[in-house]
Amino acid sequence: MSEILNTSEEKDPAQILSGENALEEASEAVSANIIEGDAPAEASVTEEIAEEALQAAAEDSTSEEAAPATEEVAEEPAAETAEEEPEEVAPPKAFEEMTFEEMIDAYAPNANTDSRIMGIVVGIAPNEVQVDVGRKQAGYIPLAELSADPNVKPEDIVKVGDEIELLIMKTNDQEGTIMLSKKRVDALKGWDTICAAAEDENVILEGTVTEVIRGGILAVTHGVRVFIPASLATLGRIEDLNTLQGQTVRFKILEVNQNRRRAVASVKAVLREEQKSMQSEIWSTIEENKVYTGTVRSLTSYGAFVDIGGVDGMVHISELSWSRIKHPSEVLTVGDTVEVYVKAIDQEKKKISLGYKKTEDNPWEILKSNYSVGQTVPVKIVSLTTFGAFANVIPGIDGLIHISQISYDRVNKPSDVLQVGQELDVQISIIDFENKRINLSIKALLEAPVAETPVADEDVSVFSTEDVAVEETPVVEEAVIAEEAPVVEDAITEEASVEE
Repeated sequence: MSEILNTSEEKDPAQILSGENALEEASEAVSANIIEGDAPAEASVTEEIAEEALQAAAEDSTSEEAAPATEEVAEEPAAETAEEEPEEVAPPKAFEEMTFEEMIDAYAPNANTDSRIMGIVVGIAPNEVQVDVGRKQAGYIPLAELSADPNVKPEDIVKVGDEIELLIMKTNDQEGTIMLSKKRVDALKGWDTICAAAEDENVILEGTVTEVIRGGILAVTHGVRVFIPASLATLGRIEDLNTLQGQTVRFKILEVNQNRRRAVASVKAVLREEQKSMQSEIWSTIEENKVYTGTVRSLTSYGAFVDIGGVDGMVHISELSWSRIKHPSEVLTVGDTVEVYVKAIDQEKKKISLGYKKTEDNPWEILKSNYSVGQTVPVKIVSLTTFGAFANVIPGIDGLIHISQISYDRVNKPSDVLQVGQELDVQISIIDFENKRINLSIKALLEAPVAETPVADEDVSVFSTEDVAVEETPVVEEAVIAEEAPVVEDAITEEASVEE
C-alpha cells in the first residue's frame, strides 16, 4: 500500500482502476484469512481502510498530473524514511494503521512449532484426526498425539465439528500439512491442576489406570500421567497389579517435580480416609443378627475374613457350611460377594463374629420336611467301619447302616459286601432329630429267605455255639443206636435159646 501512496510515476485511469481492483481483491483476501476471535477486525473496518487507500491513490495520481516538478521532493523524504526505519523501533501499530501485509502477519494463524492454534475437527480416521486450522495446509492429529491414554479410541474423545485447542508439532510446506497435538495441550493445562492438587491435601483426583510398570502403575488424569507406587495402589497388599488395568481410581498427589514434570500419587491415602469414615458408621450402627453384604478379603485354615464396609468380620469354618469341610476355600473364594449376619460383637476388642449358614439351608430341616421313616432313598457309601457303613443321604447328613442291616446272610466285615463310593437304595429305619442321627437298612429291602433261616436265627440268638454242638451230638448217636438195636436183640435171643 505504501508503494501505491508514495509512487511518483504517472498513471493513466486504466492503471488507477487496475490498482483499485487489486486493492479490493487484497481486502477480500485479508478478510477471508483473519481467524475469528484472534483479531478484532470486522468487514466494515477493512472496507474503510480499503476506501481510504483508494482515495489516497486517486489524489496522488491527480497531484502528479498537475505538478510533475515535485517528483524529486516526494521521492527524497521517502528514501530518508526508508533508511531511518531499521534504526528506530517502531511502536506497535493500531489495526487501522496496518497495511494488508501487516494484517496478514499479525492476525493469520501462527504456524511456528510449539505454537497453540484453534482447529475444527473435520474427519476422524482409525489412526488420525483431520482438523481445519484456517490455512491452506491440512491439519492432522496422529493417534499417539490425541490422548495420553493409549487404549482410547478417537471417536471417544472428539467428534466432527468440535473446536479444540492444539499444539503445532511440525509444519511441512512441501506436502502442505501441519502435524498437531491435543495430548500436549491437555498436559500443559492438566499440569497446573496437578500442581494445585499437590499443594492442597484435601483435593482428590480421578484417573484411569493405563499401564502397569515395574514398581507400580500409571494413571492418566487431566491429560497427565501420574505414577502410583505398588505399595500405595491399594489399601492392602495385592500380588497382581494387572487386575487394576483399565480401572478408574481416586488418588491424592503426594509429590511433583516441576523440572521433569513428574507426579507421584497415592490411592491408599484416599481409601484409608474412606475406610475410617465407614468404620465409624459401622461401629455406631452394628447389632447382632443384622445382615450385611460383604466381600471376602482373605481365607485362613480356621475361617474367612469378610469386609462388611470398612470393618472386617470373621466367619468361622464351622459357620461356612452345614456339611463338614476341610478348608474355607471349598466354599468361598477371595473377592466373592457374600451375605452374612452378625453373630457376636466385641466393642472393646473391636471384633465381629459373622455367620454364613442360613437356617433354611439346614439339612436336618430339609430332612424333616422331605423324608420320613420307612421311606426308600438313594445313598452313597462314604466310609466303612467294623460295625457298619456310613452313607450320605442328603448333603450334610450321613446315616449308619449297621452290619446286622446289610444282609440276611452272615457278614463278617462290611467291606466284604460294600465299598466306598458305591451307590444303592436303602430304607430309613430310624430318625433321631434331637441327637442328629439316622439309621438305614439294606436288609429291609431284600427278599426274606426260607423258613429255616428264621428258626436257626432264633436258636443262635438264644443259645451259644457250644450249646448247639452239644445238642446235635446225641441226635446223631440216637440215630446210630436205632439202626443197630434190632441186631443186638436178635443176638441175645439166639444166645438164650442155645442155653435152654
